Amino acid sequence: MIVSRSRMILNQRARNLRRRQTDAERRLWRALRDRQMEAFKFRRQYLIAGYIADFACPEQKLIVELDGGQHAQSVQYDLRRTKKLEANGFRVLRFWDNDALINTDAVLETIRLALLDDPSPRPSPLKGERG
Repeated sequence: MIVSRSRMILNQRARNLRRRQTDAERRLWRALRDRQMEAFKFRRQYLIAGYIADFACPEQKLIVELDGGQHAQSVQYDLRRTKKLEANGFRVLRFWDNDALINTDAVLETIRLALLDDPSPRPSPLKGERG
């Protein structure tokens, strides 16, 4: 299997990010890991469409991003990134680090509701669309 150099660099960066979690990431990961959230599998620092998502549930195509103060200066980058992730079929939830630390229960409830909500039910390709 041939892996591109940029993919190898992203994999190494993701590994480093997993080792150096912020307090907010650590707190959220404790609640999302091991299928604790409605039995859905989450991955942390997960590569999607050339980006590293803080947390992702591939099964539900849901990404959870925690933004620190540095994101106030990168609004345009975050918008482009979100659009590309959405173009790949993912929903993106963004929270401030501070909210994940102080309002953890509210953040987790928002994630739980997003997991249970199917915003775009897709018809079965075998059965076709229903009228």
